[in-house]
Amino acid sequence: MKAAVITAPGKAVMRDVPLPEPGPGQIRVRLEGCGVCASNVTPWQGPEWMTYPTEPGALGHEGWGVVDALAPDVSTVAVGDRVATLFTHSYAEYDVGAADAVAKLPPFLDGRAFPGEPLGCAMNILRRSDIQAGQHVAIVGIGFLGALLTRLAAQSGASVIAVSRRRSSLDLATRMKAAETVAMEDHGAVVARVRDITAGRLCDRVIEATGKQWPLDLAGELVREGGRLVVAGYHQDGPRTVDMQQWNWKGIDVINAHERDPGMYIRGIGEAIEAVAAGILSPEPLYTHRYPLARLGEALDATRDHPEGFVKALVMMS
Repeated sequence: MKAAVITAPGKAVMRDVPLPEPGPGQIRVRLEGCGVCASNVTPWQGPEWMTYPTEPGALGHEGWGVVDALAPDVSTVAVGDRVATLFTHSYAEYDVGAADAVAKLPPFLDGRAFPGEPLGCAMNILRRSDIQAGQHVAIVGIGFLGALLTRLAAQSGASVIAVSRRRSSLDLATRMKAAETVAMEDHGAVVARVRDITAGRLCDRVIEATGKQWPLDLAGELVREGGRLVVAGYHQDGPRTVDMQQWNWKGIDVINAHERDPGMYIRGIGEAIEAVAAGILSPEPLYTHRYPLARLGEALDATRDHPEGFVKALVMMS
């Protein structure tokens, strides 16, 4: 099969490698595509903790495709089932993994891209955020995840304040039913604007969805006393500092909304499927850039650089 290998910072090559065989409890999936996660950007840039070359297909973890082989002890899925996976080497034509680390895709999704992992992640963050109707909810960072959460929070009856740098991101948040948008340019100006919108009360829930220091600082200022700060961004480029005095004084709940239990991820993917079926989520317009596997490097560059109109890149296998 063909698989992508990252051989050095900013360099991806295609290699012919043996077709993987499923071991006990595993299945093999012929991949149709794989989403490109923002968490790939740091390994792509070459942090000191990264080693090269990667294993074939490594970093790709947002795959979907069709089951084409399974171990004799697997009975939960069958050859021919279309699934979203939690496998971790999906920048390749095939990937293998545990049979319980997939979610079956219903017929209404036939022919449609479905990177289940990030869609399930959004549903899990929504659950951990405990958003209620009538609340003011600020979402700091409107990329793919922030856009999904804007839609989900608005659908829950909250008044969403979207905070982001790019004008196109703020326009996207409006389309996703944000009640207000605030340009993330000047720290004090953002806080003042949110105070004005909320009549001085600040926000019941604030979701930080960037994985960067300054937006995390900003999120702490935007949450009201007794509110909830939800860390949805993936912080992987070094330690963070927090204003603990501020957090103590406000008496806020701080939630790390990242899940590691595969069962919780599969639950989230199932909820995402239901949300798409119900018309609550329509993620297709967010898949703005598609690349063949041989152009994975370009997909990773776009995910890093955010060209005009960029929201989410998909790598397609055919």
